[in-house]
Amino acid sequence: MDRQLNVGGIPPHRHGIGRRVAWIGVVIVVLIGHLLATRELSQRMSDFSAAQAMPKRIEVAYVRTIEPEAPPVVGPPVAAPPKSAPRAPRAPRAPRPPRPVAAASAPPEAAPSVVAEASAPAPAASVPAPVVAASESAPETTAAAASGAPSDATAALAAAASASAVPGAPPFEWPVSTRLSYVLNGNYRGDVNGTAQVEWIRVDDRYQVNLDLVIGPEFSPLITRRMTSEGTIAASGLVPARYDEDTQVVMRDRRRMSVVFEPDAVVLANGQRRERLEGVQDTASQFIQMTYVFSTHPERLRVGGAVAFPLALPRAMDNYVYEVTEPQTLQTPFGALASFHLKPRPRPTRRPNELTVELWIAPELRYLPVRIRIEQDPATFIDLMISGKPEMAAPSPVPSSEPKGKPP
Repeated sequence: MDRQLNVGGIPPHRHGIGRRVAWIGVVIVVLIGHLLATRELSQRMSDFSAAQAMPKRIEVAYVRTIEPEAPPVVGPPVAAPPKSAPRAPRAPRAPRPPRPVAAASAPPEAAPSVVAEASAPAPAASVPAPVVAASESAPETTAAAASGAPSDATAALAAAASASAVPGAPPFEWPVSTRLSYVLNGNYRGDVNGTAQVEWIRVDDRYQVNLDLVIGPEFSPLITRRMTSEGTIAASGLVPARYDEDTQVVMRDRRRMSVVFEPDAVVLANGQRRERLEGVQDTASQFIQMTYVFSTHPERLRVGGAVAFPLALPRAMDNYVYEVTEPQTLQTPFGALASFHLKPRPRPTRRPNELTVELWIAPELRYLPVRIRIEQDPATFIDLMISGKPEMAAPSPVPSSEPKGKPP
């Protein structure tokens, strides 16, 4: 019977071998598929991680400090020239028209008044200086101001308030890389303290602003946050291209957010696209933009003055207005420092957990923010106070126009 069944067929023991070979082939195909899928997923995750990585910090060596002094008088702002910008060719000089013969015998005529006004330098805008009275000053105001006697701080505020961009004066120049250090105090479910830094870095016509916060001891912080803005410099100020934020809270996952500034739109961290408004700034660039505005238009830094610009936050974009409320003298580790207190104008509606920022701008320190208060509510805030003189990098060497070689 067995012989009849197996005639012209496959022996029974070979059926098992064929099934094993087929099974092994299926396993190999599945493994290859899994390897290819894993490789593609790994590549995608690598690309995603690269896209989510924080921008590389530009390393700068700081070699000197900024001393408090009266704010300089500057001319109208100009755009920072791009690196290796080609020099525009000179236009050919037009030939002089022949002098009419009758002009020699004709009596001289008075020059038009328009020409006279155009040739004369425009006068500086006169803005009344703020008066620091005892009833208007903050608790930090010095005793000399309270008694009515003029102080160095009051004189510095008066000089800053009456200054203006003067035609003919040296044009405003963006400072070299600068770093400000702060001591941090505040409240978040109890008293908190730490350190902070604001860093302005300029490379030709590009910039990077870094704002770093460390809450808790530096060797084991409870919260760290780095905010970075990158973009270009124009005659109107900073033009952000990207804003990144990285937050690490102990016992929680790291959180990353980015805002991308396209030519005609702003892509928020939540994926929403908004129209790009003229002069828009981000969370980090706004501090340096205000320094630029007050450096080129110091008449705005007076009680009752204001500075406004659109602000793109990670989840929203709107117009913000900061009002100059009062002059104050702050006590710093390097002495009393005159400043102006700026507060955001109250908004009709406020989103839950929306942060508000108050600043104290010091004209004697090149209009830099010497105090920053960030508040979510009266019980949740951090207060940054300058802890030392601002540090500056060495100025970039100016390329010589003389040909290289041995002197004659």
